[in-house]
Amino acid sequence: MIITKMALPRRTFLRGLGATVALPLLDAMVPAASAMARTVSSAPRRLGIVYMPMGVHYEPWTPKENGRLTELSESLSPLMPHLDNVTVVSNLEIDAAHTTGNHASANSSFLTCVKPKRTEGSDYVNGTSVDQIAAQQIGKETPLPSLELGTDLIAQVGNCDNGYACAYMNSLSWASPTAPNPTESDPRIAFERLFGDGGTPEQRKAELKQNKSILDWVLEDMSNLQKQLGSSDRHRVGEYLDTVREVERRIQRAEASATDSPLTDLTRPTSVPEAWEDHVKLMYDMQILALQADLTRVITFQMAREASTRTYPQIGVPEPHHPISHHVDDPEKLAKLAKINQYHVSLFAYMIDQLKNTDDGEGSLLDSTTYMIGSGLGNPNVHNHRNLPIIVASGSGSSIVGGQHVKYDELKPLANLHLTLLDDVGARIDQFADSTGRA
Repeated sequence: MIITKMALPRRTFLRGLGATVALPLLDAMVPAASAMARTVSSAPRRLGIVYMPMGVHYEPWTPKENGRLTELSESLSPLMPHLDNVTVVSNLEIDAAHTTGNHASANSSFLTCVKPKRTEGSDYVNGTSVDQIAAQQIGKETPLPSLELGTDLIAQVGNCDNGYACAYMNSLSWASPTAPNPTESDPRIAFERLFGDGGTPEQRKAELKQNKSILDWVLEDMSNLQKQLGSSDRHRVGEYLDTVREVERRIQRAEASATDSPLTDLTRPTSVPEAWEDHVKLMYDMQILALQADLTRVITFQMAREASTRTYPQIGVPEPHHPISHHVDDPEKLAKLAKINQYHVSLFAYMIDQLKNTDDGEGSLLDSTTYMIGSGLGNPNVHNHRNLPIIVASGSGSSIVGGQHVKYDELKPLANLHLTLLDDVGARIDQFADSTGRA
């Protein structure tokens, strides 16, 4: 590793046999002549999208105030600490999904806003998703143009929903109308993709049993780097590597727990924590690491899959989510759906908190990042795609004003918001799917 008097390259990695660890933005990466001029607006823009399945119970979800918000609704209350950073949007729809009216179209049309071809085979046709349009422009300079993560591992082929191929249920992101991007839900594989290098995953895993951490492979490079950095940069690198190590330890703990368990769960990879909430937070933390090190600037995260039968006894909902979502206006089911909605929002609030507390140059990572969370279903009881639950979270580097409830008088295309998101991260295009303007 060579550090010139000019600056440490932004694309600086700690390397060792079996590992490549990218670094966060450091003062040493900014030429002295331009260091004083560095601002939040000069940081690279990032886009994240989180999918929350099966719609919402509207009454506890929708804020009572329109325009400027002073409080949030019951379901959105976990976001109160971030009120000035969130924008709630009401009365958006995916018109192309109405003709299918099912879970497959809710998921597959969420980022494409087009009607998927009905097929049970591999001849599926959808549209290029908005995250991939962003990746084509802002993902060119990163090792990973985009990153697609989830928590459900579904390997089925053929029909998954009313004659629609499983690809429509499994993938949010589509590189082209015929190329769905696979969603990675295994924390070990995702971690290896971010930090593994050289040899096969099996070889690296075998080595890890002896070396304990992937960071052990970059100790020499790390030592050489630390000697040449200022105290602030040394502290920043140390905190970042501590986070990498902690994420890795959580994966290892899950693997050890699965190995020691007398009851093997054949549906869950060994690196997936037993508690779903821990799995979600682990995947969120890897997103933070990937953005912080500029490994990617575009991320999609399928928090849970459409038609999920996951139960949530930890919040008082022991029944499966999917049957609960078909509430037939039953007060008890509606109350449980609201609990699930609030729980999912609380996990998104965890992500926003992490973004806020991660330095990124002159501001936080949230200042240079825009995240949207939402669902492709509105009222899940009737499988409609109107008045979708949508929240946008952003910081000071965004053109989107936070602390707002934007409620349209009439239904508008979700594609309008997608255009606005593209504008916000510097990937402007004139038209997207059925857009009629900007949101």
